[in-house]
Amino acid sequence: MTVSAISLQTVKFLGTGLARPECVVAHASGLLFVPDWTEPGGITVVTPGGGCHRILATAPGPGVALPLRANGIALEAGGSFLIAHLGAERGAVYRLFPDGRCALVTDSADGRPLPPANFVLPDSQGRLWITISTTKVPRALDYRPDAASGFIALHDASGTRIVADGLGYTNECLLSADERTLWVNETFARRLTTFDVVDSGLANGRTLARFGPGSFPDGLTPCADDSLLVTSIVSNRVIRVAPSGATQLLLEDADAAHVAWVEQAFQAGTMERPHLDQQPARLRNISNLAFGGPNLTTAYLGCLLGDAIACFDSPVSGRALPHWHHDLGPLARFLEDADP
Repeated sequence: MTVSAISLQTVKFLGTGLARPECVVAHASGLLFVPDWTEPGGITVVTPGGGCHRILATAPGPGVALPLRANGIALEAGGSFLIAHLGAERGAVYRLFPDGRCALVTDSADGRPLPPANFVLPDSQGRLWITISTTKVPRALDYRPDAASGFIALHDASGTRIVADGLGYTNECLLSADERTLWVNETFARRLTTFDVVDSGLANGRTLARFGPGSFPDGLTPCADDSLLVTSIVSNRVIRVAPSGATQLLLEDADAAHVAWVEQAFQAGTMERPHLDQQPARLRNISNLAFGGPNLTTAYLGCLLGDAIACFDSPVSGRALPHWHHDLGPLARFLEDADP
């Protein structure tokens, strides 16, 4: 079933001075959390009134490489964060505490160093699902239609191991409410892939949806009606994917000349970092979507290049993720500072 598209005129912005807010995490309290690439790196807390408060990694523990380059982040009970570290050459998953302490969780898989990490997703068993977009150096060498060096790793009490390989620039992943299914975006393979979660990790990978010219799927969010919302960089699209795999464009802020320039380079195998670092549209390479608000009907957009969080009233409500009601611990102090 289709829903109403979103008018760009209804999009508003929250917060100021953010530094690469690629991934938004929303909480029932109204607080939002985003990565922060201000040196030495960490996260920013955004209050409902738009106030911004940085928590930077001031006390790195053994094995922690600064500056911290948080890409995907996950809120834990008690107010700590799991950080997917998108280092220049090496990746890791770190834990950032509310006081700025930073500890290593894992920096290898199957005994080999992790390449730059894209996203980290905890499950109810305490395991971590980690996406690695590419093993190529520099990463831009995999901005190609034939990208196939990405993988998914699973971290648990026995260590970290690769559970799915040969993926086309692995990006955000998502577990179903019963944790029997995992979805993942393959950005440059232009597909949304589904796996069955089994005791050994993942099995039965298959394509749920494919995306056409100008669409580069990055973020992935569940809706209450079992559809998924996918965000696309370059074209600034929000695409709704039905359980059947049918797609519907909900929002687009695309500069036609810019999209054509990127698309030509992508198809020719010449796409490079400048194709992502330039964005003339008002939405600044949207990369993530998180539902918030009292009824989970406010959509907040993470982005690669902007310094604020775009938001709009969504025609479909979100599914509350496991962190929605987490105890905030010391982070609750930011509610006292929230604008009325």
